[in-house]
Amino acid sequence: MTAAVRRRVFLSRTAGTAGAAAFGLAGCGSGASSGGTVRLSVLAASYGDTVGSPIVDRWHEFIAAFEKKHANIRIALELVPIEKIDRTLADRVKAGREPDIAQSYVFADYAAAGRLYRADDLFSLTAQADFLTPFARAGELNFTEYGIPFLASTPRLFYHKGHFARAGLSGPPTSWSELRAAAQALKAVGVPIPYGLQFGPEAAEDEALAWMLGAGGGYGGQTGYDFVREPNAEALLWVKEQLVAPGLVSTDPARFSRTAAYAAFLKGEVGMMPAHPMLLKAADRAGVPYGHTGFPMKGGGAAAPVGLSDWLMAFKRNGHRRECAAFLASLYSDRAATRFAQGQGTLPVTVSASRELRSQPSQRALWPFIDQMPKAEFHPVGKSSWPRIRDTLRRRIGAAVMPGGAPRALLKSLQEEAERAEAAHPEGGTG
Repeated sequence: MTAAVRRRVFLSRTAGTAGAAAFGLAGCGSGASSGGTVRLSVLAASYGDTVGSPIVDRWHEFIAAFEKKHANIRIALELVPIEKIDRTLADRVKAGREPDIAQSYVFADYAAAGRLYRADDLFSLTAQADFLTPFARAGELNFTEYGIPFLASTPRLFYHKGHFARAGLSGPPTSWSELRAAAQALKAVGVPIPYGLQFGPEAAEDEALAWMLGAGGGYGGQTGYDFVREPNAEALLWVKEQLVAPGLVSTDPARFSRTAAYAAFLKGEVGMMPAHPMLLKAADRAGVPYGHTGFPMKGGGAAAPVGLSDWLMAFKRNGHRRECAAFLASLYSDRAATRFAQGQGTLPVTVSASRELRSQPSQRALWPFIDQMPKAEFHPVGKSSWPRIRDTLRRRIGAAVMPGGAPRALLKSLQEEAERAEAAHPEGGTG
């Protein structure tokens, strides 16, 4: 990901009526304070030169349309590189300069400190009910929703059809034994990376959770972390012994991250790997013959997919609840939500927008991803301790599946660290 120089982007209405027509915003009233114009500050992420289209284009279109319908609200948008968004927001909050609305990977600390509006302060009951249940629940702290899902996704197992045909494979694997056999066949015909295991530091927690879910495990639930459950150990030991040891993955899976894996797949160097829908258009452009399927359970069938989302949150400090509510109501309208999703290779998080996208034949490639979203399982993002635990997992899980590594010891260490963190900050521990 290319890190752009952080910059302020104050948007005018120069995008004109084309943006308003594209987003189709309803004129629901400004909600602004009477007798003046309210300036609503929005801190959001830019993604640089990723496989998705530049999100700044979507923001320009949306804000132009919103301001046309809400004459007393002006939007001041600041975009920062996605890898800096959490730190930038934390610095603003520490300095007492919270934006009205912010995008981030984390929300629990701000909710626990009482800085955020609840979702039911911002959305009608009907609108809240429209959010896909697992995504709404993932945004909860103490069973109250504060984090609003945005630019969501669930991965599937992508495979290179050309390599599979050369290896004599008739279709994608439906169990772990079939996945190992497919990887062996791919290696035999010279595929450099039969299975693209992504245990590098960029997003190792995502692939690790996929394997654990495939064994019937996971990171825990609303009542606490549960790293040491036996299926988690079984999953990591299987990866270590059945994929890493026989050389069916990259030469150094502890450094092989998502960005590198996607680039390798587009070059034809990877036989199969989990990936998000953002890879679809890039693979089409690269001329890669691909298919995708659900990530398999150990004994067969599709596992619950890993749910991923950025989060929006609305801060109380400036007292702009009504303006925030108007902005978010427009942002989550069906046409706006689907347009943001299409541009970034992500998925809408509401039932109605999902149905809208599911009804469009031109979006057929996204339908399998949409269909699995109601079954998504999440990281414990509603816990204040999760970023710390996540960072430890990212640093250590690759080594745990390498020769000499100890998956059980890692899981025990993660559990102990999580319990210490939860004991130190119990107010954020039951999200």
